Amino acid sequence: MFCFPSPFCDEILSHAIQHHNMVYPLFAAVGVAVGICAMQLVRNICTNPEVRVTKENRAAGVLDNFEEGEKYSQHAVRKFVRNRPPQIMPSINKFFSDPNIPN
Repeated sequence: MFCFPSPFCDEILSHAIQHHNMVYPLFAAVGVAVGICAMQLVRNICTNPEVRVTKENRAAGVLDNFEEGEKYSQHAVRKFVRNRPPQIMPSINKFFSDPNIPN
């Protein structure tokens, strides 16, 4: 919003900041999403064996670097969740899906 320096403009801006606290979670959620996207882009540019940024690497053509590709695809997060159940909250899921209801 564009307004000239005046007491009325200051009143509008202070009202917008003070009385619209409900938009802060929205800003936080969008900020987290943008951060995740930026992190993934940096990860792909820096560590993906298929991405070649420099001209010398692009001139190499198709490489058979299976070890580097395996290291990229089997990263630490994937190794951490490999042997875990595919549930967000297994104890809550078990509580609500168990047919034996205690009396």
